Amino acid sequence: MPEFIELGLSPNFVGYDEAWDFQRTIHSEVAGGNRPNTVILLEHTPVYTAGKRTEGVEYPQDGTPVIETDRGGKITWHGPGQLVGYPIMQLPRPIDVVGYVRWLEQVLIDSIAEFGLVTERVEGRSGVWAPLNGTHVKVAAIGIRVSEHTTMHGFALNCNNSLQPYENIIACGITDAKTSTLTELLGRDITPAMAAEVIKRHLGEIEKVKS
Repeated sequence: MPEFIELGLSPNFVGYDEAWDFQRTIHSEVAGGNRPNTVILLEHTPVYTAGKRTEGVEYPQDGTPVIETDRGGKITWHGPGQLVGYPIMQLPRPIDVVGYVRWLEQVLIDSIAEFGLVTERVEGRSGVWAPLNGTHVKVAAIGIRVSEHTTMHGFALNCNNSLQPYENIIACGITDAKTSTLTELLGRDITPAMAAEVIKRHLGEIEKVKS
């Protein structure tokens, strides 16, 4: 069972730079064997972050600041109403990064199912998607980094956040699909705190099986 740290959930939002510094500290301790696998859960103050594969056309065109990160993936938004999880875990050897991403997607799929929403993977695209009117909308994004056999960064699950910030970017580099939230799709309010309780249980269950 990993250790869980709720660094800040509504109304206590956490700035991205503060959380990134905290991640690096925890990563060093986990990678060095001085701390068990740890999952940080939080809501960020509003921020755009860009992964290493982000292209210029995908950035906001109005000069809105973007934080450049060392994770994989492309540009996305974080902010209130979105549950962000940073699992910092030593991976089994040999390291299977794709397998880890699939595992993280399954944690989210299983957790979301408890709220009554069916989600799935879309071939060729990371994250978690909900079928809707013959297409798919994205409800969770994943972007990770592995250093010293240990993961950083993680997932962002849209619970009851605003979708307006996504209008200013090409989120995750995808032009032919929309983003949604659990609240919008289910027609009732799902908060990050509610999602966190479910996800903690599934992360614990799956981590136990893995070990």
